Amino acid sequence: MNAYSTDKIHFVTSGTPEAEAARETLTARYGACAREDAEMIVALGGDGLMLETLHSVMDTEVPVFGMNFGSVGFLMNEFAPEGLTGRLKAAEKATIHPLAMKATDKAGDTHHALALNEVSLFRASFQAAKIEILIDGKTRMHELVCDGVLVSTPAGSTAYNLSAHGPILPIDAPLLALTPISPFRPRRWRGAIVSNSAQLGFHVIEPGKRPIHAAADNVEFKHVVEVEVREDRSHSVNLLFDPGHSLDERVLNEQFRY
Repeated sequence: MNAYSTDKIHFVTSGTPEAEAARETLTARYGACAREDAEMIVALGGDGLMLETLHSVMDTEVPVFGMNFGSVGFLMNEFAPEGLTGRLKAAEKATIHPLAMKATDKAGDTHHALALNEVSLFRASFQAAKIEILIDGKTRMHELVCDGVLVSTPAGSTAYNLSAHGPILPIDAPLLALTPISPFRPRRWRGAIVSNSAQLGFHVIEPGKRPIHAAADNVEFKHVVEVEVREDRSHSVNLLFDPGHSLDERVLNEQFRY
């Protein structure tokens, strides 16, 4: 059982009629406080809303409990208006550390962003991307010809990474998934699993002819030429899940879906 207070709850929604109606019901039953006074946030929506909310509470220690009003809802719990206070007090915590992305564009400007799911590079024209991949400063692949490549956290390994046929990582594994997106050459390369202490580097080959954009979750930078990615354990967020439905359990279940 966690030690979080349920006296000051703030509700956020995705803005759909169903989510807004749920907020009205929950607020009437349990009360609500302003965002700046919240000791706990309940997010009513889908995984997109959850990621947005988690970014907004980064490093504040304020936990987020989601209830699903989206499509997949991998990061969410089931919605039920009854017994919310008890659910929050009994909830299991998952702490996630983000990826830190440093991207340099063709003008020489440097951009920084954090990603809880993944950092992805993808082609921005009809031309296939050509990317050199480095691990801790050493070139591991001289030229990957592809639609793109991504680096995923364990929490994000069941999102875009899984759709790109990347591996599912246990939530507490000290690992990152490096996964190509539609690789053309080398055609049989399916990616790699690397230590979460590794620094990954990506050098864009022929950036003028083959432009590439980079994204950290929902933050995108255009026409990048160099990208560095590493896990940043100085930042963290806390998610809450109903007992028996932790992120560990969901990741395990996902590996036995067919």
